[in-house]
Amino acid sequence: MAPITRLVLDVLKPHDPSVVPFVSQLGDLEEIDAVTATVIEVDENVKTLRVTIEGGNLEVDAIRAEIEDLSASVHSIDQVACGSRTVDDPWLG
Repeated sequence: MAPITRLVLDVLKPHDPSVVPFVSQLGDLEEIDAVTATVIEVDENVKTLRVTIEGGNLEVDAIRAEIEDLSASVHSIDQVACGSRTVDDPWLG
């Protein structure tokens, strides 16, 4: 099976911890080369983030466990890329 090299996740997290330590702690996972989080929506108690993760061989279960350890949850996996390069989606412009 081809290694997973990119994940785009819809994540719901409480306001604490803030986005900076949340992303930094995710980035500390061994298989992750880069993480980007974009705040999509802010409610009274939670934030919705689009989290993009890249690495050479991402382990979805380990990433999900780390997100849950940070008191957040994965609502959906919105994009997955496998292989030696990432294919741009022409529908996204």
